Amino acid sequence: MDKTRADAWQLLTEHTKNKNLRKHALAVEAAMRHYADVFKKDKELWGIVGLLHDFDYEKYPSLEDHPYKGQEILATEGYSNVITRGIMAHAAHTDTTRISTMEKAIFAIDELSGFIVAIALVKPNKSLKEVDVKSVKKKIKQKSFAAAVNRDDFVTGAKELNLSLDEHIEHVLDAMKDISNELEL
Repeated sequence: MDKTRADAWQLLTEHTKNKNLRKHALAVEAAMRHYADVFKKDKELWGIVGLLHDFDYEKYPSLEDHPYKGQEILATEGYSNVITRGIMAHAAHTDTTRISTMEKAIFAIDELSGFIVAIALVKPNKSLKEVDVKSVKKKIKQKSFAAAVNRDDFVTGAKELNLSLDEHIEHVLDAMKDISNELEL
């Protein structure tokens, strides 16, 4: 049985009540759909992986549980191995080897999308319109800004997608700007 975006949204909202976590899911979904277009892949499939990559995080935030508990739920719900493997690939601590372009994309997008949100939130109008590639690269160098974010993931992710860091940032930023109203940024 094929799962739809509506199915994925229902599962996300059932398990994720936090508005900011839902917005993160939407940002990652938008960037995954964008990259699916770039690489001429299945936008629905890639979008579902983006939407659900952290659906279990609110209930199971520890590295021991996330995304493993989510995998159990996804299996029960009948999600495909392609989707569950893609979700495992987003988290470096799972040691899931990223093989497909989709798996590489979800890893590359996850932390960067959150970092971009953090940058937008410190701008005067708290808007993605105020964020550009140059401002993202400047904040990457500022180690005290969003200090918990592993900047090496941005670089590794871009390389795995055969893109420069600038190109990768631009792709993710453009995708997020396209849904800025939903993100309230």
